Amino acid sequence: MKRYFLLLLLFSSLALADDQAATASMLRDKALDSTKGWDIVESLTTEVGPRLAGTDADKRAVRWARALLEQSRDAGAFDKVWLEPVSFPIWQRHREQARVVSPYPQPLTITALGYSGSTDGEISAEVIAFPNLASLQAADEKLVAGKIVFINQPMFRDREGAGYAEVVPNRYAAGSVAKEKGAVAALIRSAGTDSHRFPHSGASTREDDPLPAAALSAPDAEQLQRILDRGETLTVALDINVSEQPGGESYNVIAQIDGRVDAKKVVLIAAHLDSWDLGTGAIDDGAGVAITVAAAQLIGELPQRPKHSVRMVLFANEEQGIWGAKAYAEQHKDELKNHLFASESDFGAGPVWRFDSANEALMNKAMPHLAALSIEKGGEASSAGPDITPLLEAGVPIFQLQQDGIDYFDYHHTADDTLDKIDAKDLQQNIAAWAVVTFLAAEDLGSE
Repeated sequence: MKRYFLLLLLFSSLALADDQAATASMLRDKALDSTKGWDIVESLTTEVGPRLAGTDADKRAVRWARALLEQSRDAGAFDKVWLEPVSFPIWQRHREQARVVSPYPQPLTITALGYSGSTDGEISAEVIAFPNLASLQAADEKLVAGKIVFINQPMFRDREGAGYAEVVPNRYAAGSVAKEKGAVAALIRSAGTDSHRFPHSGASTREDDPLPAAALSAPDAEQLQRILDRGETLTVALDINVSEQPGGESYNVIAQIDGRVDAKKVVLIAAHLDSWDLGTGAIDDGAGVAITVAAAQLIGELPQRPKHSVRMVLFANEEQGIWGAKAYAEQHKDELKNHLFASESDFGAGPVWRFDSANEALMNKAMPHLAALSIEKGGEASSAGPDITPLLEAGVPIFQLQQDGIDYFDYHHTADDTLDKIDAKDLQQNIAAWAVVTFLAAEDLGSE
């Protein structure tokens, strides 16, 4: 009798595995034939456009997202949809102009960095250049005082975006370090890989009475360097007008598919709803919104709910300091022990080429389906997106679907971040991968 029950258990397990595999394959193939993702990102970028946190456009984006998810709920894909408030200061740009005063007068293309201060009218000063942040930090204050600091560090191109980590400290800290040394403003070469005359914005360190700080387009940074290389004294004029005010509010927009066995255990997938104001926020992060919403919708349309819940979160104000992610981690701190996995899509719409997870069971179940999408088996995930960082620090397991970002930093945080940069087929491949991994993670791995 004991042997009979063991055999029955074995056959039941094999049948369950076959059912899961069949469902995963079906989700993958359905995603590859669906226009869900394209329809979502086209709607967001056309009907809302840029979505700077705390602005009227951000409020429209929240209404847009809520309506989209509630429509899916009413159609049976989600079981609940809700909003969670997030508070932060509202930073906005109003005017940003720069020009070479001497020795060769000409305009420059800049964009103010997030949390930059204003110049309060036009200021002019001599420029002092540094190859990187470390050299500025080591500089004698007497050489820097009263000048405009200029950091000209190019970013190298890499499909995983590895060059970003080397140059983004310039954006975060150039203004604060320059201020400590008595400078009147800071300019950095944009954190980007393109040669277009589009400067890249992005947040800098927030502090009281910040120094005016801006990013130059790559061609303009190279132009300044050529002037300096001639041994000339370079004088630049800046006119930057920005504002920061308290009382900003937005919302994390959340939808959930309740698990059929244990709804308290959650696989969280995410993107961020806000964007910078220069482009239309297509690759950052309209693509991620489309990928995660469409993947969750496909899972919610299955005849049977997965064993554990799938929670889809569109985070507020990622761009200016992951405010929504921090608020979520704090509000749900007592529930994080029941978060089985978390991951975010926030690296554009390039095709997924590698799957990373420390969970061997998930890896082994997912790879047969992902291999058909030309996705390689990776190793332990080191990151799962900026908004997942507070959850990772709290001990929530992560997985990562690594995208090819070879040209991501050509458009990142620029006016060129628009819908035409997204390839519809690549978007479908992303959705297929996310649907497979999310389903398998929620279906069978919470008890392992």
